[in-house]
Amino acid sequence: MNPVYPCLKSGLCFRGLLLDFRLLRWHFFPVSDNKLEQLRALLRSYVSCLVAYSGGVDSVFLAHVAHEVLGRKSLAVIADSPSLPRREFQEAMEIAERFSFPVRVVRTNEFQNESYLANPNNRCYFCKHELFTELEPIARDEKFAVIAYGENASDIGDHRPGAKAAAEFAIRAPLKEAGLTKVEIRELSAQLGLPTADKPQMACLSSRIPYGESVTPEKLRMIEEAEYVLRDAGFYDVRVRHHELGSKGQQAAAPGHLARIEVGADEMAKVFANNLFAELASALKKIGYAHVTLDLQGYRRGSLNEVPIQFGAGRK
Repeated sequence: MNPVYPCLKSGLCFRGLLLDFRLLRWHFFPVSDNKLEQLRALLRSYVSCLVAYSGGVDSVFLAHVAHEVLGRKSLAVIADSPSLPRREFQEAMEIAERFSFPVRVVRTNEFQNESYLANPNNRCYFCKHELFTELEPIARDEKFAVIAYGENASDIGDHRPGAKAAAEFAIRAPLKEAGLTKVEIRELSAQLGLPTADKPQMACLSSRIPYGESVTPEKLRMIEEAEYVLRDAGFYDVRVRHHELGSKGQQAAAPGHLARIEVGADEMAKVFANNLFAELASALKKIGYAHVTLDLQGYRRGSLNEVPIQFGAGRK
């Protein structure tokens, strides 16, 4: 595999990012090097910084560069809750240890917030508000001048209620301020030797539940286990969307849950190879799903922002 373009061979990390691809092809190295220096200068100007850390592509890169620039005057803080998969949590801690940047674990309480559990379309606002509520006293008591999180330039224009919470707490987004896109962050991560350079896009497990359907720890457990099944089978882009059966707000005639699997468009054929679809369906039913389906549109970010799917609606 090309050491400079670790995810170019598969093309997976460029899906839907044509603008970023053009930057990579024609202007990437001088632009990215300049932006990296801008990021370092920006972090240096903070004097001290607390980084909201999740173990994803952006937060690992930010935490690593902040530690590189600020040393002991930087601290990564990870929020542990049922919405963070156990493997993700463990990997995040292992990366911090491997690259020697300090990380602290806090317990967040969004699952005690009825507004979060109701799962409105601004659910992320309540999650981020709870996170920043936990980070603010740490920063104040330990005299960290700035709290930063991993929003980047590619996030501009997305539906991101968490950004509203960040604004309320005056949280900085240095990756976005330096103009770094997702593709550039991946490439720079590869140059720095970070294992997250070609890591799949991730989001909290609650994002797999359609707006208006309640979030519960049990649903998140099912989603987490179902996605482990798919990832262990070798799929890269994976989401298991968790749907309640029956009309919205009504109990279904046959209570249960439906798993709507999304995989990358170029991975779709693999589902049907060697009878794998039957194995996947069997494994997900053992987890507790009454029905298992494959979304023929494949994985795409924000699919739950599309027209809501109401399984069982209109039954007599």
